[in-house]
Amino acid sequence: MKMSRWWIVLGALIIQLCLGAIYSWSVFVNPLKEAYAFTTTQTQIIFSVALAVFALVMIFAGRWQDKTGPRKVALTGGILLSIGYILAAFIGSSFAGLMLTIGVIGGAGLGLGYVCPIAALIKWFPDKRGLITGLAVAGFGAGAWIFAQLASYLITAYGLSTAFLSLGLIFLAGVPGGALLLSNPPAGWLPEGLSPVKQTVANLPQNDYPWSEMLALPQFWIFWLMYALGASAGLMVIGNLKPFGVHSGLSAAAAGAAVGILALFNGAGRISWGYASDFLSRTRAMLLMFFLQGLMMLVLIKMSGTALLLGVASAWVGFNYGGIFALFPSATADYFGTRNVGVNYGLVFTSYGVAGIVGPILGGKVFDLTGDYKIAFISGGIFCFVAAGLSIFLKKPVRAGTENA
Repeated sequence: MKMSRWWIVLGALIIQLCLGAIYSWSVFVNPLKEAYAFTTTQTQIIFSVALAVFALVMIFAGRWQDKTGPRKVALTGGILLSIGYILAAFIGSSFAGLMLTIGVIGGAGLGLGYVCPIAALIKWFPDKRGLITGLAVAGFGAGAWIFAQLASYLITAYGLSTAFLSLGLIFLAGVPGGALLLSNPPAGWLPEGLSPVKQTVANLPQNDYPWSEMLALPQFWIFWLMYALGASAGLMVIGNLKPFGVHSGLSAAAAGAAVGILALFNGAGRISWGYASDFLSRTRAMLLMFFLQGLMMLVLIKMSGTALLLGVASAWVGFNYGGIFALFPSATADYFGTRNVGVNYGLVFTSYGVAGIVGPILGGKVFDLTGDYKIAFISGGIFCFVAAGLSIFLKKPVRAGTENA
């Protein structure tokens, strides 16, 4: 029986919904500070370690899934993610223990699980690359909203340990379940109505750079730096949003609602920017997205006076931040080909690991030192404007000797 490629989308969404729980981290910040006397910086270190390991493991995961397909890799990732959270339930107040379980083990599970749906869908949907990538990773943003609400309830009603245990059990069912729906298309497969591109010397530069060649291209490093700068700003807000709202005088419930709003618009932005980039071009979409994000980062410190203002700011930040995760996988395939997209995007994604350290820890450290987030948010705005400027210099790579072909 022939399976519709839309089943792959369903599997991808299930996986990404679970993986997106990491973006609900800010709801754990104040409970960890109150129950275990952690500093803001310590809570952000746990988050940052998870993101850094996530990015590093994606390199290995990309190569593995390029060779064996996405199913086995995603299954392994789901098991590791669940083990990390289940073990965290029994760690108690150990900062090192939570850094190991949530950060290292959970982060490794994220890295193994995340790349598989993206790489598979890029191969199944060459005719809708931007839209389908955005749709797949939208689950990550939606998952953050779902798990922010669930984790907040569990923490309030039953405590941190039960919250970690419950999330781990959900991941154990969800990620492997979604992984079973993943596969790669047969070699040479194309959707009905799409004609194969005739391979000529002239169009070779657009196809299938191995990772070793890609690393020698300036386009890769421009991608890498843009991604790191934009993601640092977004992760700074994601990691600190709830405590920022509470510090500004809002109730915990209002600040928690802002986390949910950011997560919802994070998901919407992934679909919207992915769809828009199929028409605008990836680079024009990147320029607009980073410029808009930079504007909001500069005024964010003034947007916390009421729940409505913080909600608007959270929606804006989430919408533009989400676009990064639709535009860069698609652009990686556009610029460097689809054959090695797993490992190639894994290498681009290492910038996210750097962003996961710089953004949240910068926000937490600035607050611990100054009692305010102003300097951190202004820095994030500058990061975004630099990323927008870099997008102007992006042009598709051309192999030596084919310039006049």
